[in-house]
Amino acid sequence: MFIIYFVLILILPLYAQWKVKSTYKKYAQVYSTSGKTGEQVAREMLDKNGLYDVRVVPTQGYLADHYNPATKTVALSESNYFGTSVAGTAVAAHEVGHAIQHAESYSMLTLRSKLVPVANFSSNASWIFILIGIFASMSNLLLVGIVLMAAGVVFQLVTLPVEFDASSRAMREIDAMGIINNEEYPQARKVLNAAAMTYVAAAAVAVMELVRLVLMYTGMTSNDE
Repeated sequence: MFIIYFVLILILPLYAQWKVKSTYKKYAQVYSTSGKTGEQVAREMLDKNGLYDVRVVPTQGYLADHYNPATKTVALSESNYFGTSVAGTAVAAHEVGHAIQHAESYSMLTLRSKLVPVANFSSNASWIFILIGIFASMSNLLLVGIVLMAAGVVFQLVTLPVEFDASSRAMREIDAMGIINNEEYPQARKVLNAAAMTYVAAAAVAVMELVRLVLMYTGMTSNDE
């Protein structure tokens, strides 16, 4: 049973990473018929939604694309910023989807933002309590670690609707604006679906690990009785 569990928590993230990289690589070689760069796609979408104060900038790194709500900046990997691929179009639109969420005060994005400092602290501190609790057979410390880890799991779960919603917004926008055609639509969707799988895998692994620790805590407290 434990072997199957550890195989799953190793394979799921690796498969998700492989899937997003392979899908992105495939459609990064398919040029969009619109001929628009990722920067142009992002700028047009932002302007259409009245987000003139949001900047679009290039950033270094592979698939390092992100939206920074603090600086109101859509940062696109250089290959997506300057490139004209279907993959780049999809990624750029997705990040603008986050900018639109921010502008509209999308509830799940607001909640995720509030959870960031909690998740950062809990992810670093949880394992300290968990390891001490396990090796010292101290169920109370293990429970503290579980509670801290649960905060991180909540963050992972809240991230899912945020990412799915951003992708839905992206697909609606680039379709309505005529940035992609009927043939490119499913291609762009595949890129975003593959990217979403990484978040699903991370959440699944986090939940499984939390359940394992809860069962361990239950067993430990039963032995103490």
